[in-house]
Amino acid sequence: MSPARLRPRLRFCLLLLLLLVPAARGCGPGRVVGSRRRPPRKLVPLAYKQFSPNVPEKTLGASGRYEGKIARSSERFKELTPNYNPDIIFKDEENTGADRLMTQRCKDRLNSLAISVMNQWPGVKLRVTEGWDEDGHHSEESLHYEGRAVDITTSDRDRNKYGLLARLAVEAGFDWVYYESKAHVHCSVKSEHSAAAKTGGCFPAGAQVRLESGARVALSAVRPGDRVLAMGEDGNPTFSEVLIFLDREPDRLRVFQVIETQDPPRRLALTPAHLLFTANNHTEPAAHFQATFASQVQPGQYVLVAGVPGLQPARVAAVSTHIALGAYAPLTRHGTLVVEDVVASCFAAVADHRLAHLAFWPLRLFHSLTWGSWTPGEGVHWYPQLLYRLGQLLLEESSFHSLGMAGPGS
Repeated sequence: MSPARLRPRLRFCLLLLLLLVPAARGCGPGRVVGSRRRPPRKLVPLAYKQFSPNVPEKTLGASGRYEGKIARSSERFKELTPNYNPDIIFKDEENTGADRLMTQRCKDRLNSLAISVMNQWPGVKLRVTEGWDEDGHHSEESLHYEGRAVDITTSDRDRNKYGLLARLAVEAGFDWVYYESKAHVHCSVKSEHSAAAKTGGCFPAGAQVRLESGARVALSAVRPGDRVLAMGEDGNPTFSEVLIFLDREPDRLRVFQVIETQDPPRRLALTPAHLLFTANNHTEPAAHFQATFASQVQPGQYVLVAGVPGLQPARVAAVSTHIALGAYAPLTRHGTLVVEDVVASCFAAVADHRLAHLAFWPLRLFHSLTWGSWTPGEGVHWYPQLLYRLGQLLLEESSFHSLGMAGPGS
């Protein structure tokens, strides 16, 4: 490996270790016994025409690239969900309910912001003037066309509040906030299935793994402590303990990449930014297969599948997409697992499987020491979110999956 490529990796690992203790205290579940409660931060309003973060909206560090307009007749319309929160006023000037439709990520952030608005200004509610746009009223490639953007005001339409409203939106977790106009604040979020939005990468709820007992079970039934079929560093099959779930969302509809093979036939669904192992010919040893984003796998390449005996290459016959329920991303001690008899990494978003496995070493260590009895929660685990933010600071954009980046997305 060249020194130029090694340096950012060393910086990444060193900064991770330096930040690990305070991050574990601040982001981990529960309060640390004996820790002091920090005084609340003073919120600084955004200035007119200021945006946060200070990067363009459709870039990796903000809401990510435009993925195409969603129409009521399109398959992706299933990605939108109505928001009937009584604490939010929807202008709905089209009288179609379109402003209430948005992605789940946008809905979650908006509901959080509604609480902050009521706490900040008792008697005042959050007001949405524009949500999903199906009529072409916004600029080309606007995120309003995907249900990923909202324009907001306060219910009293007091423009003196809008700078602070924008700051509250930042605090509520919107991925990009812009004090765009004297009449409203613009907010947007990452795509539901972009690498920028989901740092863990996932499989659908019904995807099956093989336990050490020989039983095949769905990922939705797997629990920490179970030992599942995986691949060791030497490229041979092994059984590896499930430590935690990096992402676990039973009720979420997600877009999955479907990889189908022949000789032997296999079918695996996983999020586009998830890593699996490929080679361009079937003669490569299993240990030499390269980690590849699912969205970059092409027919004619080879992936590793469980066979008799051991692991064997299988030629990719077709690649497609479909929507399925559930999002599950288990982390095993070896950093790999075999799902639907296809070998996959536990990691996503960043192209280097070995670097990702190294970066999760502290989490594996902490689990061994203290976290073995935890039951899986729901949502994205705090640790991969921390790693993703550090990676944005220290790694080149080419290290990340392209769905979260500008231009031509566990």
